[in-house]
Amino acid sequence: MDNAVEVKRDPPPPPAASTKAAPPVEPREIEIQLYARREEIYPRQRVGESLGFFQKWRWAAVWVTQIVFYGLPWLQWNGRQALLFDLAARKFYIFSMVMWPQDIIYLTAILIIAALALFLFTAVGGRLWCGFACPQTVYTEIFMWAERKIEGDRIARMRLDQAPWGVNKVLRKGAKQAVWLSIALITGFSFVGYFTPIRELAVAALTLDMSGWNAFWVLFYGGATYGNAGFLREQMCKYMCPYARFQSALIDKDSLVIAYDAGRGDPRGSRSKKANAAAQ
Repeated sequence: MDNAVEVKRDPPPPPAASTKAAPPVEPREIEIQLYARREEIYPRQRVGESLGFFQKWRWAAVWVTQIVFYGLPWLQWNGRQALLFDLAARKFYIFSMVMWPQDIIYLTAILIIAALALFLFTAVGGRLWCGFACPQTVYTEIFMWAERKIEGDRIARMRLDQAPWGVNKVLRKGAKQAVWLSIALITGFSFVGYFTPIRELAVAALTLDMSGWNAFWVLFYGGATYGNAGFLREQMCKYMCPYARFQSALIDKDSLVIAYDAGRGDPRGSRSKKANAAAQ
């Protein structure tokens, strides 16, 4: 895909006003790459002494979504798992409700309402889903937090990547990958726990007696989390996410959008250490 190009040709020039024939103009070819290789981004964790307003809200969303995702499969209700999608038995357990295949109309209604709510929030508040609740955003934030804790802040990570391979670099990079893999496998395990009773799944994992399909889906979902949040990151949003493709059709001039204001501009150059970061 790196070699895929789009060729544009300039339109022919308008006829000259005079009777004298103009020399022919050779058409120019403009090569546009449809895919750009990812360049490493080293974001700052904070501006000034504390996290920004929206950063605090993002971390609040990370905590809420992950507590629900990891904790809900372990919740018991009337002697069984509170939320369990038992595909083999064709039954969905949702707290006190048991839904059968003929009840799929209710699930369809819930999904339609969720989709319409997503469209409404996007039209009013802009990229609320992408910025605060999307799994790609949430897990990328978690992986970047682990990266900062192990490799250091922005400047330290840049120096580490540019440094030759040595004991320090191998240990830090290896520790980061180990933490990433651990988070990914726990995520994959929790995901499968929504379709297989998670307590039985935990016993099977500890005794190395997990079924082939359960093991496959744990590794598949864990591998997707590891690759998407650890390496692809914003490439997922730019090239793969279907929601990003039609999101621009859901907003208008009154929607809240984070964008560069070319008319206002921004101050150029490095900020003085004595300057107030919040005031800028």
